[in-house]
Amino acid sequence: MDKLRAVLSGRDGNNDNRNVLQAANEASTLGWGTRVKGFLICMVIGVVCTILGVCCLFIPKIGVIIFIVFYTFGNICSLVSTMFLMGPLKQLKRMCDKTRAFATVVMLTCLVLTLCAAFWWKIFALTLLFVILQVLAFADAILKFFSMLFTMCVK
Repeated sequence: MDKLRAVLSGRDGNNDNRNVLQAANEASTLGWGTRVKGFLICMVIGVVCTILGVCCLFIPKIGVIIFIVFYTFGNICSLVSTMFLMGPLKQLKRMCDKTRAFATVVMLTCLVLTLCAAFWWKIFALTLLFVILQVLAFADAILKFFSMLFTMCVK
């Protein structure tokens, strides 16, 4: 409530010392229970979309397109779900860390290129290649995320 009052009174409106990511991180003052619920909801949506995509893969003529859309949307939801646990700023910092930067760039690039190859270029082999690269990069990111969670729980 204090943040709302400060913004409405004009005291907090022109703080040039903060960048957009810091402002977004400060705005995400969710409690731990809400963060876990958001994580679980987004992760379940991501997994369900991925499974639906795989199930739709065998529909004649349009199955591949449906698979690509569901699979890519599922990956985006799964990626966003981890932002609930750590917060957006910390998540972006960890994604850009030295050990994760390459996997992050490959995954985000492949998300975009998968959709481009499917809808604009309409090259099936290229689309399949980008989906495989998406799977590999996302699997690497998930493994590193769970190892980080494991080390946090052990401490």
